[in-house]
Amino acid sequence: MFRCAVAGITLVAACLATPAHAASDPVIEALSRDLGLSEPAVVTRLANERHAAALEAELATSLGDSYGGSWLTEDASALVVATTDPGRTAAISARGARPVVVRHSLSELDAVVRRLDHAARRIRTGPALWYADIRANRVVLQVPSPSGSSPAAALVAAARSAAVVVAPAAELPRTYADIIGGDPFYVGSMRCTIGFSVTKGSIPGFVTAGHCGHTGDLVKSPAGTFQGSSFPGNDYAWVATPEYTAQPYVRGPGGTLVTVRGSVQATVGASVCRAGPTTGWHCGTVQQHNATVTYAQGTVYGLTRTNVCAEPGDSGGPFISGGQAQGVTVGGSGNCGTGGTTYFQPVNEILSAYGLTLRTA
Repeated sequence: MFRCAVAGITLVAACLATPAHAASDPVIEALSRDLGLSEPAVVTRLANERHAAALEAELATSLGDSYGGSWLTEDASALVVATTDPGRTAAISARGARPVVVRHSLSELDAVVRRLDHAARRIRTGPALWYADIRANRVVLQVPSPSGSSPAAALVAAARSAAVVVAPAAELPRTYADIIGGDPFYVGSMRCTIGFSVTKGSIPGFVTAGHCGHTGDLVKSPAGTFQGSSFPGNDYAWVATPEYTAQPYVRGPGGTLVTVRGSVQATVGASVCRAGPTTGWHCGTVQQHNATVTYAQGTVYGLTRTNVCAEPGDSGGPFISGGQAQGVTVGGSGNCGTGGTTYFQPVNEILSAYGLTLRTA
């Protein structure tokens, strides 16, 4: 329970001393660089995020059907909790969070996303994406040319909700698989990235993006075989590497090892970092959960949208927040020179789909 807050979720010194995973110095340095914060401010932010995650879960349960989602303020000093019931605001404030009354519950917004997902199976949308924007309490549908767009109109009709807002596509997501030589692993001449170490029974391996390979494909460096792969629809896979040892680490800034402690989902607004062989280690924040993206190859559902940059060759790489595994890089837009948007497939869904155990320490 979140007992360190007196007002909002700004922590006092005693809270900072509570036992918890402490990010390694290189991780703090990377967050400081990419978020524009001093290192002490990063340490405080990580502590706030850790406690906010626990409070978010508690309030989501207690608010039930009136829960409208929650997010951290830009400086992570407060957790904002939305509710459709004005009568619950006092209870939210009493727990140290900042209440806001909204029209649509999170379950309503998610239901709209599911209707769009279902409609996309029969409507040829072209490049498109949609997601529940809990801060704005709406579902955003982005298409390249929304004015007079037949696919956009068909999707809006299928959504059957005033919560949908259609906007020009500010980003054109693409997969990050890159058919050039390189590391850290290959499927033929395609380079992708190891996500997180896992085991299935006694068999070690790793999770990665589904568009990196098909079931039965052989992998080299490290040697292994795709045991399962799903793309499009989902974008995840797992590779068995029986001759290797699964370690509870991801490759951090400067080649350091960042320890994986678990897989608790990060709150919207929380900091998150990503590793990949093309661009290295980059950080940003979680923008939305449960986003849907349509690539040329098909539609992928249930992704998390971030403002972390990535580039081709980074596909499959790990997203991690405060030691908690978040997901594997699957695509995005932009680059690490000018900035971009990147999506990840949540790791807990991959673990559940294949009956895998995340390797943690």
